[in-house]
Amino acid sequence: MDILAALAEPTRRRIVEMLAQRELSAGEIAGHFAASAPAISQHLKVLRAARLVRVRADGQRRIYELDPDGLNDLDQWLGHLRQFWRGRLATTERRLIKRTRDEAGV
Repeated sequence: MDILAALAEPTRRRIVEMLAQRELSAGEIAGHFAASAPAISQHLKVLRAARLVRVRADGQRRIYELDPDGLNDLDQWLGHLRQFWRGRLATTERRLIKRTRDEAGV
């Protein structure tokens, strides 16, 4: 599952935001939404497949937390985009400076 596709859905984004605060049981997560527990379970399944969250058993409860590996993958991808745009913006800035100088006759 693609990370961005998983995060495209608002409920899943909210779950990730909640887990950024602290780990939560599946029941605690479900308690924050009007959706049914099975629907939240499906959202959690998608987030696990995308490696955004991981789960561990604590007796009968399932405890969810963010998965740093999946978040690192997302961060690396964003880093590539940042690097690309820095280069593009630097090139655009040089062109604008040259154009300004040319127009000013400098």
